[in-house]
Amino acid sequence: MPEVIAGISVPDTELVREATSQVRAVTDDVLFHHSRRVFLWGMLKAAARGLVVDPELAYVGALFHDAGLTAAFASTDQRFELDGAEAARKFLLDFGRSDQEARNVWLAIALHTTPEVPLRLAPEVAVVTLGVETDVLGLDLHEIGAEQRAEVLAAHPRPDFKNRILQAFYEGMRDRPDTTFGTMNDDVLAHFDPSFRRADFVDIIRNNSWPE
Repeated sequence: MPEVIAGISVPDTELVREATSQVRAVTDDVLFHHSRRVFLWGMLKAAARGLVVDPELAYVGALFHDAGLTAAFASTDQRFELDGAEAARKFLLDFGRSDQEARNVWLAIALHTTPEVPLRLAPEVAVVTLGVETDVLGLDLHEIGAEQRAEVLAAHPRPDFKNRILQAFYEGMRDRPDTTFGTMNDDVLAHFDPSFRRADFVDIIRNNSWPE
């Protein structure tokens, strides 16, 4: 039987079981429980907003969205979001999902730290951002009832989550600081590393190779 949390069914399929197994093997409790909450919050908000979402695709998007922060999937030359997106895309194609389905999950993960844009794309893209914004930023909590919140947190608790997720972000990005340019991720590096210097967009424009 599928697991049901706060009225949301976690699909009882080989694809979902394998996604859980792969991500659980490479994540600590902070990232694993966060990723599961992202699925649940996202599905709850999608339902409240009338979005029809493929639950398997939503699950893979949520489970892999921070995989790029882990040693198993991290690179040093691109944003962590892209690492997770590419891992999820390959995973889905290996399970026989279509190119478009895999592409939507790629977009969901690649764009989950980009405000507004994912919410204007396919439901399988939007659902991951809805979950992330709920769990990390606490946005629009009123869309999820108190009993639903309590049930999700009973299944996937978040002790000292605010501090622990910030630390996880820092550890996953500190070896590739240049990849945070143009994103909110540079706020994390600036918070933890006093020596970090952000690239300045205005300086880049003013000092680029085009002659005036």
